[in-house]
Amino acid sequence: MTLGARPHAAMNIQEVKSEKGIIAWLVEDHTVEIVNIGFAFKGGTKQDPVGKEGMAKLMAGLFIEGAGHYDSGAFQVKLDHAGAEMSLDAQSDDIYGSMCMLSKKQDAAFGLLRLALNAPRFEQGPIDRVRAEIVSRIVGSERDPNAIAQRKWLRAIYGAHPCSRPGEGTKESLPGITPSDLRAFHQAIFARDGLHIAVVGDIDANTLRERLDQLFGDLPEQQTLVPVYDVAPKLGQLVEENYDLPQTSLTLAWPGVKPSAPDFYAAVLLNDILGGSYLTSRLYEEVRQKRGLAYHVSSELTLDSLLVTTETRSDCAAQTLSIVRDVVKQMAQQGPTGAELKAAKKHLIGAYAIRPTGLDPLDCRPAPGFADSQGRRRLQPASRPQHRSGDAQTGQGGGQKAAFGRARHFGGRPAAGRQG
Repeated sequence: MTLGARPHAAMNIQEVKSEKGIIAWLVEDHTVEIVNIGFAFKGGTKQDPVGKEGMAKLMAGLFIEGAGHYDSGAFQVKLDHAGAEMSLDAQSDDIYGSMCMLSKKQDAAFGLLRLALNAPRFEQGPIDRVRAEIVSRIVGSERDPNAIAQRKWLRAIYGAHPCSRPGEGTKESLPGITPSDLRAFHQAIFARDGLHIAVVGDIDANTLRERLDQLFGDLPEQQTLVPVYDVAPKLGQLVEENYDLPQTSLTLAWPGVKPSAPDFYAAVLLNDILGGSYLTSRLYEEVRQKRGLAYHVSSELTLDSLLVTTETRSDCAAQTLSIVRDVVKQMAQQGPTGAELKAAKKHLIGAYAIRPTGLDPLDCRPAPGFADSQGRRRLQPASRPQHRSGDAQTGQGGGQKAAFGRARHFGGRPAAGRQG
C-alpha cells in the first residue's frame, strides 16, 4: 500500500433554522465526541459609553462568574462537572463567545450556556475582582513601549472617535461601572437580530435546531446599539515613540478593501502572496530569507485595512522599512506573477471560507489607493537614528480615498538581523 496524503473532501456546511427563526451554520463531525459552538453579537468596545470605557471587556470577563441560581464558585464547579469550557471576548465591533463540550454531557453544558447568555448575575464581588485584574494589566501596560505606541498611534489617527479609545478601559473609567450598567449593556447587545452562530462536532441538525431556541430563543428580538459614525482617518502624519531598546517594531497600514467590495477576494489573494502566507510570501522572502532582518514579517487584511508588521534590530530598522515599502509598491504596480497566483489559489481553496469557483475569475489588480495612502508606526530606541514608533502617513502620491480600517499593533516576537 502506498502512503500519501488523503484526498481533500469538501466540507458540508448545513444551514439550520430553529422554530423561532434563529439560524446557525453546522458542520457535523461524529468522529470525536465533542461539540463546539461559536457565536457573535454585533456591538463591541465601540459601544462603551463615554466615561465608562471598558464596559464590554468587563462584561465579557464576567461570563463565567455566575448565572441564574449559581454564584461564581458554584457556576464554575458546574462547568467542570459538565466537562465544558466557555469564554466571551469583546472586540471593537463584536462580542464573541464559544463553548466546547463533551457531546454526552451536552444537556448540562448547554443548560449552563443558556443561563450565562440569558441570566448573568453581575454580582459586586466578581465585578470587583475582574475589574482589579483588568486595572492591573492597564497599570502594567503603562511602561510597555508597544502599548504606549499603540495608544498614541490610534489617538493620532482617529482623534476622539471610539476607534481610538482603549478597549480595556482606563483606571479612571472602570471604577464607575456598576452592576446596573452591566445589565443594561447586556440587554442592549444580547439580542437575536445581531447574532451569528456556527457549530461543529458531534451533533445533528435536528438536535441543534432545538438547542438554538433553548439557548437564544428568549433573548430580545432587537438590539439597541448606539450609532457609531464613520471616521476619516487622519493620514499624512508621522507618529513615533522613542525608547532605548535594541529592537524596533514596525507597523505599516494601507487602506484596504471592504468585504462587501467586488474585488475583496482579489485582495485576499494579494495579501496571501504579499505576507499572509508566512513561509512563502514576498515579504518573508525579501526581509527574512534574503537579508535576515527579522524573524517575523507578515501582512493581514482586516475589515478594510492592510497591515504589515515586523520587528527588527534597531540599527536595521530604516533598511527594513525601505524594503517593506518597496515590496508593497511593486505588488501594487505590477501585481502577482502567474505562479504566485496559482499557488495562492491552491493554498486558499479549502482553507478560506469561500466557494472554490469564486477564485477562478478574480482580477488580481490592487484596489485604487493601495499604494497611495499608508500608515506607519515604529518603535525605536531614543539614542539611535530616526526609527519611528508609529505613524500614519501618506506615502508616494496623495490618494486617500479608500477607507482606513482598524489600526492594530502586533508586537512581542523577538527579531534580529544577521550577527557579525
